This record gives sequence, structure tokens and C-alpha cells, in this order.
Amino acid sequence: MEMRVTALAALAIVANLVTAVGYVVLHGDASHSAASSAPVAGALPAPRPAAVTAVLQRRSRAVLAHDRAAFLATVDPSGQAFRAGQEVLFDNLAKVPLAGWRESLADTRPAVAADDGWTARLRLAYRLRGFDREEVVYTEYLTFDQRRGVGWVVSGDGAAHGLRDDAQIWSGGSLTVVRGKHSLVLGEGDAGTGEGSGAQTADLRDIAHRLDVGVGIVSGVVGDHWARQVVALAPATEQQAEELIGDVRNLGDIAALATVTGDAGNQAGGEDRVVITPTAFGRLNALGRHVVLTHELVHVAMGGARDSRTPMWLIEGLADYVGYKGTGVSTRAAARELATMISSGDVPAAPPGRSDFEGSGDRLSASYEEAWLACRMIAERYGEDELVRLYRTAEAEPGDPGDPRIEDRALRAVLGIGSSQFATQWRAYVRAELS
Repeated sequence: MEMRVTALAALAIVANLVTAVGYVVLHGDASHSAASSAPVAGALPAPRPAAVTAVLQRRSRAVLAHDRAAFLATVDPSGQAFRAGQEVLFDNLAKVPLAGWRESLADTRPAVAADDGWTARLRLAYRLRGFDREEVVYTEYLTFDQRRGVGWVVSGDGAAHGLRDDAQIWSGGSLTVVRGKHSLVLGEGDAGTGEGSGAQTADLRDIAHRLDVGVGIVSGVVGDHWARQVVALAPATEQQAEELIGDVRNLGDIAALATVTGDAGNQAGGEDRVVITPTAFGRLNALGRHVVLTHELVHVAMGGARDSRTPMWLIEGLADYVGYKGTGVSTRAAARELATMISSGDVPAAPPGRSDFEGSGDRLSASYEEAWLACRMIAERYGEDELVRLYRTAEAEPGDPGDPRIEDRALRAVLGIGSSQFATQWRAYVRAELS
């Protein structure tokens, strides 16, 4: 779901941009292209699983030991292009604080058995030291071939057969890693800039600093009962961001997105990540970056990327409330689209529903503004603690996603009013603020 950060005239943000919270766990086998596992004429005999496992274990040990020679010893020396890519991969991984890295066979049957080798579907499990509580699990494909005097080696991936690995930030160009007090930022280098170029490193350090500051701001509102750590991924292009997110949406106007990565199909598993898109985020000035990154941190702190049941106006409204808190941005500047609607007599009947966050354009912007003002009203009238308690109460309510009884029960339990009375208060508040 998307959150549009409104243009703040000369004050701050240079364009209407979007951040988001993604309700997806990346990635599942359904995202991979199908390929035949039937042998073809001239195909190599399948290696014993133990032989493949031994190669993968050597690779895994080499990654954790930062042993470049041992890692490359598992790679076919005759495939120069693939070997060069593996060199970049190892060098990138050497920069990442890995507490665990393990490649293993996901299936003893070949994904493809052909004359160019034996391609296997693998399970990649890793954990970032100080950030990941559990292993993050992905699918990848590697091709194994037998070389005289060397034995079984990795000679390629599944790309030649239409098999696609789950995208990783370290699988592309040169990686730059910046560690903050509460943050880890992994940035993919732009073509032609070179590893660790001053501009790129400065941008990543700025992101890490803003995330570190944002952790304190978010904790000041929602409390300290969350990890208070965040991993941000900063790919070089929107296409790479889309691949990392694993979503079909067009990210051209989205500045950042909070999502859950790894352990596909297990909504309770995986780890939170904030994916930053280069063009849209790059168009933000200092205030815009603060609002966007703080907004995304709220989603991380409150589990927004895993939550499909809490009313969307609470999920996005709380994130905006904390993002704008203390910035000095005026109500009219932050709610420009909604103010235009109010001036034309178009006053919404109630805070936006889940479907209102699935559109685009000014109406989508207005939905976020409506949600923000709903949460700000609660904070002003009932207190920030009650706003957070309302969110947590709604999150814990039984019911299916979109069930209006979740909202009504939570409002009655925390604020002592039902949805209808709350909507009446909210409409009056919106008119008073924007008329």
C-alpha cells in the first residue's frame, strides 16, 4: 500500500512522492519461471547429491571465512563471464556483516539436466549480524559441471534456462555498506561511479543517519518494544528495486517501501527491510527524506508490512503522524489535496477504507491526508498513548481483513466511542483544520 508525501510548496519536498508499506513476503517459488526437469540428449549424468552438497558447503564456509581463493575454487575456471560475476558476488558479500550463510540443495531432482550442465534449485539461508533474528531464506539456481582434474564445479546459473533467482542487493554491481548506530544500509553502486564513490557513500551515510535519528523519534511515540534496528536496501535503479520487492507495482513515484523479505509463504517469518528507490528518493530534500524514512520506520516498529487486518487509516495515519511530528509543516501544506476537496464541498463521510489506498493521483494523496488527520485528532484529544493503544488493540482483534467490526470494537475498547461517532468527530475536525 502506498503513502503519498505531499509537496510542501517552498518549504520542503520538491514533488508529490510516495512511500509505501508492502504486504508481501518475498519470495516464493511461484515467482520463478518454470523449466523442464527432463534430461535431454547429451546431458551429463547427474552428480550424486553428496558431491553437490560438498561444493555448496565449501562455498558457504568460504563466504563466512572471507576466503576468496576457496570460494573461487568452486567455480568453473573456463567460464570467464560467470566467474567474473562470482568474483563480484564474493567481494560484495565480504562487506556484509553475515552471522550465517548457507547454500544447500532444495531438491535432489534437477531443475534442468542439459548438455551445458546440471542445474539445481538451491535454498540460500543467511542472517545479518545484529539485525536478523532468524535466517532469511531465498531460492537460487546454480549449474554444476564436471571438469577433468577438478571434479564438480559451479559453471553457471539458471538464467540460460529461464530460471530466476530471488533478487539480492549484492547480486548486481559493486556494493557499498554503511553501518549506523541502529541501521545497516546496503547500497548498489551506480554504473560508472566506482565502488565507494564520494557522492554515493555520502548519500548512504545520510540515509543511515536519518534512520538512526528516526529510531529515537519512533520509539518516543510507540515505545521501545521493537527491535530498534533497521536494514535499508538502496538499489541503483527502479527496476532493481522492483526485483528486490518482488511486487508488480510500478515504483516510479515511490520513494521508499517497507516490506518483509525471505521465508516465503510464512507470514510470521522473514525480516523487515526498507527498500529505497533511487530516482524518487533522490528528488526529496532534507525534510522530505526525514518524513519518508521516519514513516517507514513506524511500519517496521509496528509490523505494518505483516499486517493485513488493522484498519489502513491507522497503519498509514500513525506512520504519517510520527513522520510529520515536530517538523513544523503546516496542516494545509501537508494536506493540500484534502484541503482542495474540502473547499469544493467534498467532505468525506469517514476515514478512508482499505480500498481507498489502492488508487492513484490526488484521491490517493487525500486518503493518506485523511488518515493522518484522523490519527492526529486522536493524539490531540485522547493522547499519543491512546493512539498507539488503539492501533495495538485493532491489530489484536479477531476477524478477516477489512472487517469493519475490527475498527468499531477497537474504538469502543480504547476511546469509548463507536465508528459512527468517531467519524462524526473526525469530519468536524477536518473541517475545522482545513476550511
